[in-house]
Amino acid sequence: MAAESLMQSAQSETSRRHMVDSQLRTNGVTAAWIIKAMGELPREKFLPAGKEAFAYLDRSVPLGNGRMLNPPLATAEMLQVAEISADDNVLLIGAATGYLAALLAGRVKKLVALESEAELAAAARANVAGLDVVEGELSQGTKKNAPYSLIIVDGAIEQLPSAIEEQLANRGRIVAGLAEGPVRRLAIGTKQGGHVALRAVADIEVAALPGFERAREFVF
Repeated sequence: MAAESLMQSAQSETSRRHMVDSQLRTNGVTAAWIIKAMGELPREKFLPAGKEAFAYLDRSVPLGNGRMLNPPLATAEMLQVAEISADDNVLLIGAATGYLAALLAGRVKKLVALESEAELAAAARANVAGLDVVEGELSQGTKKNAPYSLIIVDGAIEQLPSAIEEQLANRGRIVAGLAEGPVRRLAIGTKQGGHVALRAVADIEVAALPGFERAREFVF
């Protein structure tokens, strides 16, 4: 068993290096801390049993109940455009199993991770020691440490709820995926005059995050 475990560990390390070289570096991810962190953190530990083989593929991985772990490139791009600072007070919306939170842990002044699914929240707590996980509706954010200098929405949304805008500090940044029909984009915005306008910066695969859908118009 020990030999098998060592072999699996070596294979995972090789897969992580390949992910960094073929997915991140070749697509403009240059932040040294992101390259280092994602090259060291075992992504397979954040996946359900039986899905470890998908950890380093360039695709979203199902976590259950309609939730997904975003592709590695989406995670890296989100962190890069966020321009993380050690003084940041961060709200992470959509903690899932804690992968993105683990990358942020220890790099920011404060970090609150919001999760709506009890099983995912439990997994995030187990996977990231000391992580402050709040359970609640994702579209409502949380006022626990508000106002936040940075909010990261780890998924694609159709609209940004006013409740989340209100929890962002003036001149604070927000990073999210945008869902515009079948198109997915990475977007960033800064709060000015009490409002946030998200600006798309790249087309990228980001899994949809439930709870942020626009109200559908009915035609009679």
